[in-house]
Amino acid sequence: MSGLLRLVPGEPEPSHELAAAPTGTRSRPRWAADPLDELAEELADVCAAAVHPDEIAAVLEADGLTGEQIAERYGRADAFELAAELFARVPRGHPEPAPRPDPWRAGPWQPLLRSVVFTLPGFGYALGSPLLAGARDRFGMPAGIWALVASALTAWAWNQGLAHRAYLRLAAGGRAAAGRSLSVGAPLGALLATVAALALRAPAGVLVFAAGQALYLAAATALLVLGRERLLLLALLPTATGGAVLVAARPPALLGTGLLVATVGGALFAAGYETLRARRGEKPPSGPVPSPAASLPYGLFGLGCGLLTTFAALGDALAQRGGGAGGPAVIALTLSMGPAEWLLYRCRGRSLAALAAATTTTGLLWRAARVLALCAAGYLAALTALVLAVGALWPGGTPPAPGRLTALLALGAVLWTGLLLQAYGTAWAPALLCLGAAAAEAGALLLGAASPVTDQLVICSGAAAALLAVATALLGRITTHR
Repeated sequence: MSGLLRLVPGEPEPSHELAAAPTGTRSRPRWAADPLDELAEELADVCAAAVHPDEIAAVLEADGLTGEQIAERYGRADAFELAAELFARVPRGHPEPAPRPDPWRAGPWQPLLRSVVFTLPGFGYALGSPLLAGARDRFGMPAGIWALVASALTAWAWNQGLAHRAYLRLAAGGRAAAGRSLSVGAPLGALLATVAALALRAPAGVLVFAAGQALYLAAATALLVLGRERLLLLALLPTATGGAVLVAARPPALLGTGLLVATVGGALFAAGYETLRARRGEKPPSGPVPSPAASLPYGLFGLGCGLLTTFAALGDALAQRGGGAGGPAVIALTLSMGPAEWLLYRCRGRSLAALAAATTTTGLLWRAARVLALCAAGYLAALTALVLAVGALWPGGTPPAPGRLTALLALGAVLWTGLLLQAYGTAWAPALLCLGAAAAEAGALLLGAASPVTDQLVICSGAAAALLAVATALLGRITTHR
């Protein structure tokens, strides 16, 4: 801005007030055009970005331009009159803010690792099949299978709520607070899941398997919350090894049971060690944490998801129709949680970009809807590929019928959209809609009006549409992206 204070050669010697001004200005003869044009060009960036002439006046005064200099050089009364004319001459051209880094940018490796640790426990059911062997019930299922299902649903619901609670404690009080929450909640959840199995009549082998399942799920929850996925993967190596052996031949029952015990023991040891280490860490002052009731909808959502997945896996057996493709469906859904997590991050990042690009609330709504549609379509495409791949690799497997595949995609849309809403802190809507869908499927199975696949397709499609509508409205609000 020093160019503002330059003197024109040939002018009389300045007064003592002007003599103090900096020298070295650009030459301009008195017969030249209005010097205001040159000043406007010099201050083009400042004038274009200003929203009021007073901003330009402040810049002029800060540069040391006095009233006498303004009057003599530019023929204006003062800095405010000069600023007003500069403001009128230079068109507005507010610069675009620099693009900020995406806080939700995530690489594919972490979600891929989680996908693997979510899927590998599925081999445990094949390795533990000798424990589940025995008489068949009237649905053609192994005796005691419903005790195992009850235990799994209890653990799923409890651990979903526990994970939310522990993450809240992690954000408010650090790892020490999260460790204290997990050290109490995880054992309690394992106990409740075991009691749920004991409450139903089941053979001893099934009860032992259910107890091991409950302990493993509690340990896995603690390790995942504390960010120790690699330790969980190491604990799963025995089960993964057994799964690899199963491809060629069935291992002896004692060996399969030993591999399961090694996995559960390794997961418990790792979770116990990490939880104790977290508790002994630095303990910063804890901020306010919502009451445990705040985690209730997350647990209910877990229960609803568990029920819907159970119906997808065992619906044909419950309806005594046979020919179900439950195993491949559950494996594909589990594997899809990796792409689902990555796409959740992408959706949040793209939504922020949509907010930055939108100029109206309607524009934001349309941009958010497009982001949501693209990410949901990406997840469904990944799920389709996984369903087809698992079906092709499954022993004796065949590609799923179009109706079954579409029903599974509807279920996947419910799960993914519910997780997205939870990520934004909207928990009751997905919890109630998932529980409502599960109740509707249970009622349809009891009535037997249609096939389980048709029930799942109709009910999950309705729930997915409702969840997508809620998500679109949520992402279309500016306050959502603070």
